[in-house]
Amino acid sequence: MVRWLHPAQFIRTSMDAIVSAVFGIRADQRLIESVVRPQEPYFDYSQLEDEEGSFWLDYVADTGDGWDSTYCIARLLALPEMKLATKGGAPHETQRGRVLIFGGDEVYPGASREVYEERLIQPYEAAMRRSHPPSPDLFVIPGNHDWYDGLAAFMRLFCARRWVAGRRTRQGRSYFALKLPQNWWLLGTDVQLDSDIDVPQVEYFRSVAALMGPNDRVILCNAEPAWIRATATKRRRGYLESNLEYLQEKVLGKRISVFIAGDLHHYRRHEDPEGRQKITAGGGGAFLHPTHAPEAKVLLDDYVEKKSFPDEKTSRALARRNLMLLRHSPGFGWITGTLYLLLALAAYAEVGSLGVSHLREVLAAVAHNMVLRPLTMVLGVALIGSMVAFADVAFGRWRTLAGTLHGLGHILGAFLCAWGSTYFVVSVLGLCPRLAADGMTCTDGWWHLAGRFMLSSLLTFLAGFFVGPFVTGFYLWISVNVFLAHSNEAFGALAIADWKNFLRLRIDPDGSLIIFPVGVARVPRRWKETHAGPYAPAFDPDDPKATEPELIEEPVRIS
Repeated sequence: MVRWLHPAQFIRTSMDAIVSAVFGIRADQRLIESVVRPQEPYFDYSQLEDEEGSFWLDYVADTGDGWDSTYCIARLLALPEMKLATKGGAPHETQRGRVLIFGGDEVYPGASREVYEERLIQPYEAAMRRSHPPSPDLFVIPGNHDWYDGLAAFMRLFCARRWVAGRRTRQGRSYFALKLPQNWWLLGTDVQLDSDIDVPQVEYFRSVAALMGPNDRVILCNAEPAWIRATATKRRRGYLESNLEYLQEKVLGKRISVFIAGDLHHYRRHEDPEGRQKITAGGGGAFLHPTHAPEAKVLLDDYVEKKSFPDEKTSRALARRNLMLLRHSPGFGWITGTLYLLLALAAYAEVGSLGVSHLREVLAAVAHNMVLRPLTMVLGVALIGSMVAFADVAFGRWRTLAGTLHGLGHILGAFLCAWGSTYFVVSVLGLCPRLAADGMTCTDGWWHLAGRFMLSSLLTFLAGFFVGPFVTGFYLWISVNVFLAHSNEAFGALAIADWKNFLRLRIDPDGSLIIFPVGVARVPRRWKETHAGPYAPAFDPDDPKATEPELIEEPVRIS
């Protein structure tokens, strides 16, 4: 799994996000592709039904992270048939989809030809390198992580009508429309980095809507669940400020029976009184997001949450892992160790001979040095300012206070680590300064001073390596479980590979749409080769602790 808090990864991802945010909107690939890339008005699957008159398709989003989680889902999607049931429920026979939809964020942490190959193509080709005719087709929606390279790798891989893992790609652009049996349509949008679609995309889907009959129904796939974020911020963008809202409200309107999105790496389903569905299903391989934060029991448009995977109780329990943050993100200790050492050096004082009973003298010595060395104040203010900027907007008016307390927690931690390290070196190991007869002049040689200084610095760094992640982990745990803030940071740091999901959909001859939400509570960590050839998975689970795939809830029927 991607270690988001590793120093190198943290810097690289931050730079990708900054560059894409600055240049992405000004160099919008979608405007170019609408001119130079031809695209069919829609892709027709309306006559492709199985022997029973049903049509199957699969949806998965947020793939391409760790091998175990990504391959686990890729393998299940490759199996021709699966018998699935809820715990204690009746089994349901399901078939591999004639079409597979990738719903956004196909790779992490950012897009490139090498990352796609390593984190997406290899797992999926290991699951199914070839397929027997009629081969399934693949359609792909880009997410914000696919846009980090300006969509270059995405267009090369998915919009050139190539074969990928036994599936044929057909789209020429980053958005598409599929005509399905029984008057159903599936539309896939590209919201880029600004959570919105461009004007040529609106016109494309307007032309598609003109081909729909009065009783046609739509499955709308977006890369992000705008309904969750709107509820969390208590603000919904209107169609006058959002092309996507214009498409949903004015172009498609009541035709939309199902909204599906990824981006949040869990399963949550909301339903309105008329039976329309809003489903978040971003469980294709990326780290787990909490289901209790941001809170969205009832959406702004009166959709009510019906099911989440994992449930809220489990989600809150998983958040406690932040108290052992160093175990899940060991590289983060290098950041906090270095930070604590810098803070200690800036306010360095000879307090190694002073124990807890001399706390007042220690504080006075450190304060005196802070006054004499302005760099100390600069570092402290910069740290607190950084923590305020880092604090989640979900704190609202308490954001500044939350960030300040987080920063003060690290300053206190650095003070205690430095003081404890110096006291250990001077008072426990006995490496105290040797003074002349006047009791004031130090007679130590430079090697003695350097040794004591280096040992104290090393111990301060090591203490910061362990204490700093605990301070941050405690802050994230309280934030996500009490204030429902920092859901992305708190769970991204944990890199939880479990609780994965995807959707299997079936259109019946009577026009009903059946949605089978498939979940895996614990993905395998060990695998064994099958030697079954290119048409079957190359590896099967060999982990007794792994759980079997099951239905997250009973199938959802939309008549």
